Amino acid sequence: MKIGVIADDLTGGNGTGVRLTKLGFDVATMVQYDNLPSSDSINAIIVDTDSRYAREDIAQMRVKKVIENLTKWGVNVICKRIDSTGRGNIGIEIDTLLTELGEKAIAVVVPSFPDSGRVTAGGYLLVHGVPVQLTDVAKDPVIPVTQSFVPEIVQKQSKYPVSHIDLETVLAGKDEIEKAIREKIELGDRILVLDAITNEDIEALAGAMANIKEYQMIPADPGPLTAAYSKAFSRQHIKDKKIIVTVGSVTSNSTMQLNYLMEKTNSRSIYVDPEKLATLDSRWDEEVTRVINKTLEEMDKQDILIITTDSPTAKVLNLNELSKELGFSQDSLAKRIADGLGKITRVVVQNSKYEIGGCFSSGGDVTASLCSIVRAEGIKLIDEISPLVAYGQFIGGYFDGIPLVTKGGTAGDKKAIYTSVKYLEAKF
Repeated sequence: MKIGVIADDLTGGNGTGVRLTKLGFDVATMVQYDNLPSSDSINAIIVDTDSRYAREDIAQMRVKKVIENLTKWGVNVICKRIDSTGRGNIGIEIDTLLTELGEKAIAVVVPSFPDSGRVTAGGYLLVHGVPVQLTDVAKDPVIPVTQSFVPEIVQKQSKYPVSHIDLETVLAGKDEIEKAIREKIELGDRILVLDAITNEDIEALAGAMANIKEYQMIPADPGPLTAAYSKAFSRQHIKDKKIIVTVGSVTSNSTMQLNYLMEKTNSRSIYVDPEKLATLDSRWDEEVTRVINKTLEEMDKQDILIITTDSPTAKVLNLNELSKELGFSQDSLAKRIADGLGKITRVVVQNSKYEIGGCFSSGGDVTASLCSIVRAEGIKLIDEISPLVAYGQFIGGYFDGIPLVTKGGTAGDKKAIYTSVKYLEAKF
């Protein structure tokens, strides 16, 4: 999947690009508007047209050239980076995009950047609660911003109808937003300005846009909507790939992380009975076979397959007592559990009728067993997603080249596994 962002300013474009890197994209900023990246590893580019204060004809020419290049590059999503205070050739550049991309292209203008104190309510752009026309940008020596009503700011430069979707609709959630957007499009509106005061509002907007597949939706924003829409769009277009999440840790932290993942992705865990794996008899094989079959069945229903011993109903396994009862060391029983999870993962991947987009494993013992059971030579380390959360690829063995994210069992906040899965999805 490839993302192309047309930015009228270099530093603003870089800010948008950084947000895409956090989603797992390999991002490059092109400082010459008529260039494309030479590296095949890049899957998101920010193209600086340096057109915020350019003449109308120059801005149009540069945006046209970028669209031509992005089309040759095979871009999936085109975004327009605009200034968070409404400066520049916003309407002119959006018009150029809509004209070049055709009648199925729709621009969604959201100048809100909540983390920087920019929000839009009632169509008015506020900077730390102050209407933008009362801030320093009103004194801009080239293009002063003299009003705060965003639809009018855009309409002054645009030949296309500009309409507004209010905060009440946005707060009603994704379904109502989608309904409102579709109604505006049916009326012939090509540029839609939407209110947003929080990052959650922007996530809802992005989700609604991603559901409208028969139109080419173009985020026009300072960065947050571009990132959220890129994430939502990628999620809509990766249904043919699966991610395997293997978690053997049973801690309050892992429970919290798995619950967050399931809540955000509507996934269901496939639970493994650790007591049956902590044996050296036929119960181990029977449990492994049961979970393999269950997981392969679930692949037709879910894109994220969670295989875990962290069941909310299972009793906590006391390996000390169990080792005395069975006459085996605690280490050997712990290894049997880890090896069981490793074998389940290996057989599921090998027998999947779907392409595997990546694996996630939590806990050093589980990861080590997984590597051993798939006969990997090692892990090619590529990136650090967050402290103690690493991204790489299997080297050799059954999983050669398959992407992998590993995490320490107690590492990360409640979003750690979810963030890791989203990172893997962005790499598809």
